[in-house]
Amino acid sequence: MTKLFEFLQRRKTLWITFWTTLIMTMIFGLIMQVWGFEIIDEMYDATAILAHIDAMTSAQRTAHIWMTATLDVAYPLSYGALFIGMALRFFGKAALWIALPSMLVIPVDLTEGIVQVFLLNGYSDIAYLKEIVTPLKLVLFVWGFVFALIALGVGVYRKYRKPNKVSAQA
Repeated sequence: MTKLFEFLQRRKTLWITFWTTLIMTMIFGLIMQVWGFEIIDEMYDATAILAHIDAMTSAQRTAHIWMTATLDVAYPLSYGALFIGMALRFFGKAALWIALPSMLVIPVDLTEGIVQVFLLNGYSDIAYLKEIVTPLKLVLFVWGFVFALIALGVGVYRKYRKPNKVSAQA
């Protein structure tokens, strides 16, 4: 696991995961715009989800299924790696604890994607799972994102802080 953690916190890896996350975020928006639908990724009320899916056309459901089964599999791997790498690089001894939400969000987000594919294929009996998995995913994502922003602030501070006069004279 140490080799993976070393890899994730490398500057080059952080930049790659940043750009892939940003590009995939834009692709989500593009797909939704082209096919004219809103994703169910942030929805967690079973009744609202089923009504939303019922209002979708067959083509929209198919596009959503393909997007969830491809792009939405790569997405948590990318943003998760970014958030974990930021925590590991900038938080020292507390890094593993701070990275924990980002480590957990990956399997939770992937589980949500599986549930969504089933829902979009008409298996409405499992809609209750979205009421559990989606809020958990959102909380873990927000914590990871906030910690990544704090890590960015720490990194910027470290890069641009003025050296201490005592340490400069030593």
